[in-house]
Amino acid sequence: MRRELMQISLPFMYDFDRALDRLSLDPLHAVDLSGKSVQVPMPEGNSIMVKALGTTEKPVFAIEGATSGQEGRVKELFHFHQSLEPINEHFKGTSLAHLFEEHRGTPLVREFSLYGSLMKSIIHQQLNLSFAHTLTSRFVQKYGEEKDGVWFYPEPDIIAGIDVKELRELQFSTRKAEYVIGLSQAIAEGRLDIAGMEEKADEEITAELISYRGIGPWTAQNFLLFGLGRPNLFPLADIGLQNALKIQWKLAEKPKAEEILKHLPGWSPYLSYAALYLWRSLE
Repeated sequence: MRRELMQISLPFMYDFDRALDRLSLDPLHAVDLSGKSVQVPMPEGNSIMVKALGTTEKPVFAIEGATSGQEGRVKELFHFHQSLEPINEHFKGTSLAHLFEEHRGTPLVREFSLYGSLMKSIIHQQLNLSFAHTLTSRFVQKYGEEKDGVWFYPEPDIIAGIDVKELRELQFSTRKAEYVIGLSQAIAEGRLDIAGMEEKADEEITAELISYRGIGPWTAQNFLLFGLGRPNLFPLADIGLQNALKIQWKLAEKPKAEEILKHLPGWSPYLSYAALYLWRSLE
């Protein structure tokens, strides 16, 4: 397949520096902060470089190494395909207006692999962020593949065929190892079609996912938000969001769910961006 070098300009503000900062939190991402670029592993086995050439106010990007048809996927992953300006305008006059002005142009960048997004969400359950990244790195580096400095998540059928004790040796809990293997088996056997979820509604996807061991509402919402890039999700039970709102609203204690719920209609249909910018305020 022919690989192309293309250049695109965006007609809206786009803060690639903030996007790269967040991507760099995951040690598996091949991010070059000084060079303002990231290598993106693609399902077809090749990697694509996305590099900033312009500024936040006048964003221009080089996309290098894409094969025919992959440009659209890259644009969706990085939210190049839709203006971020309506989101910023929407939050003017809300209790998060200052936050959205500060982080204006920050995109919701999707995880590069749907399977990886689901595995990562399960591995990260009930762990501090540092060890969660360590455990995910061990998983990918043992069973995945590295090509030209870019890590690719393993294929589901590889994980479907391993034993729980192998993951226990990486410091997985027995239960978490069972979840990862069980879900990989469901995907490898075709019972769980995560690629086909692109066309389904949030509610339908959530109902399907939580029918599997190891996936509760928090994991399902994380997959919808970061795996599929759905724009209108706000995980109420997330402690980080509660702490961020406590700071933003200058409260003595974390706000209760009922207090947060009062604001959600005014933030909709961009709840995912409210969550993203609140997380960013703590990083």
